[in-house]
Amino acid sequence: MDREFQSFREFYPFYLSEHSDSICRRLHFLGTGLVIMIALYAVFTLQFIMLWLLPVLGYGFAWIGHFVFEKNRPATFKHPVYSLMGDFVMFRDMLTGRVSF
Repeated sequence: MDREFQSFREFYPFYLSEHSDSICRRLHFLGTGLVIMIALYAVFTLQFIMLWLLPVLGYGFAWIGHFVFEKNRPATFKHPVYSLMGDFVMFRDMLTGRVSF
């Protein structure tokens, strides 16, 4: 079902429902963690060439999780901005224990 969301607050429960498989969530966590680490490394070492890895790692791990384990289409295809925000919020929520690994 194609839903329109009026806010990220409204979107996030849908986003979490699209990540019910724990392996999918773990792959998202790994990809997002690598994105954060590489972005920080690139900025602090001025190795900006490393930034090309960000979409490869971020989307690569997430899409494997969706297509292989979750068996659904990533929300980024219909809601790219909210989905990207969801990746980082779910990462934080997994770190704080609000979303399980």
